[in-house]
Amino acid sequence: MNSIYQLRRDIIGVCKRIYARGYVASNDGNVSVRISEDRVLTTPTGMSKGFLTEEQLILCDMEGNKVSGELRPSSEVKMHIMVYREREDINAVVHAHPVTATGFAVAGIPLAQCVLPEVVITLGEIPIAEYGTPSTEEIPNSIRKYIQDYDAFLLENHGALTIGPDVVNAYHKMETLEHFAQITLVARQLGKVNVLSDENVQRLMEVREQLGVKGRNPMVCRLCTENCPNRASGGDQSTETTPTAQAVLPGTDEQLVKSITERVMATLKS
Repeated sequence: MNSIYQLRRDIIGVCKRIYARGYVASNDGNVSVRISEDRVLTTPTGMSKGFLTEEQLILCDMEGNKVSGELRPSSEVKMHIMVYREREDINAVVHAHPVTATGFAVAGIPLAQCVLPEVVITLGEIPIAEYGTPSTEEIPNSIRKYIQDYDAFLLENHGALTIGPDVVNAYHKMETLEHFAQITLVARQLGKVNVLSDENVQRLMEVREQLGVKGRNPMVCRLCTENCPNRASGGDQSTETTPTAQAVLPGTDEQLVKSITERVMATLKS
């Protein structure tokens, strides 16, 4: 593992990135790194992630008690510690409120469809952990039942959580999660989401193995099977997301021209 000095720099670097990308606002979010079996380096509570310095980070024990530092540790440190206790392979946790992913969490829609090859390979499904009151044991308890199978989570009516062997890896998973959420939202707005077939998902899992991608990835597609009723083993399928998808998205150039002409004429007459 890197020296504690490098780990401090890495945490601050990630904090500045999640702030610059709009994944957090004001004093939202928290980042931590496990530096030993019984010590965790974490961001303090009540501080903007965009303006943190290395000296303001807090060293805690595995009970969440402050060992060193002038400020108080993040109020969500219980969630981080639960992850470290449950997963020996995890050494970093990033919690943020990226807008689109959090929108899915608020809407109660898991990012569970097999749509993008990169996401299938790296993260697989992204479940929603049930709502829990921030700063209490409710959130760690809601995540616990998913923690052995996933590396990225939506937190119902709250935000998102990603974990990894180091803080940069955990941050990259947060980027992937939010990017996936943005693309999924656009596809749903356009009226159709093309879902990868079982055969294509299996081939991607073979690619994942060949590349030696680490982390948990439950691509048995439990959620995907439930949430993709049009999915079939014979080929990629599409899921209509609005009852007016055909009217909104004409299938041919002729239909498109006709649709646009009708809308323009209606506007001119009004």
